[in-house]
Amino acid sequence: LDDEKMQDLVESVKINGVLTPVLLRMDENEEYEMVSGHRRMHAAQLAGLTTIPAIVRELSDDDAIVAMVDANIQREELLPSEKAFAYKMKLEAMKRQGVRTDLTCVQNEHKLGKKSRELLGEQVGISSVQVTRYIRLTELIPELLDLVDNKKLQFTVAVDISYIDKEVQEWIYEYISDTGFTKPKQIAALRNQLNNGPINQIQMLSIFNNCVMAKKVSRSLTFS
Repeated sequence: LDDEKMQDLVESVKINGVLTPVLLRMDENEEYEMVSGHRRMHAAQLAGLTTIPAIVRELSDDDAIVAMVDANIQREELLPSEKAFAYKMKLEAMKRQGVRTDLTCVQNEHKLGKKSRELLGEQVGISSVQVTRYIRLTELIPELLDLVDNKKLQFTVAVDISYIDKEVQEWIYEYISDTGFTKPKQIAALRNQLNNGPINQIQMLSIFNNCVMAKKVSRSLTFS
């Protein structure tokens, strides 16, 4: 993104150059593929540089995925959707690798007895449960995921929605677009009903409306 932070990076590159080399690998066509450092290269181009320092390593596809995620996952400005797909990519790569935990470690120690999700959680500083929740976001339709990124849909509610069929998710998105909200109890009631079988959009709206209807006020009326 050519935002304020990118401009700051460009100014830094103009003064100091690119201090940390980018990471490359040779692909199957014997051409160089960038694994990490895209922002640094973009900043260098904007700063008018024609060369930047680079490290070339022999990396498998899975090694490259892990290295790429590790280089980017600690950035503060990452969106929930970016974290979700990054965690999913790395977790799948770790499983294929047999849970190699640190590709840059000389000894390449294995932490036996721990699940991949627990290892990934330790590496990114969250619990394995939270790793699972983030990865669940990848099951959302793009429109709902955008709402999460824009803080218009609560993270925990979005996780609950992720277990619902994509067609029903589209109905939920239409409802949120019309009303501007959805409540946890609405999604809980919907999921409970879906456990009993499929429903149509009208039935879903009825469930949602029943959850938010105000309690009837007891009134008495006396005629003379």
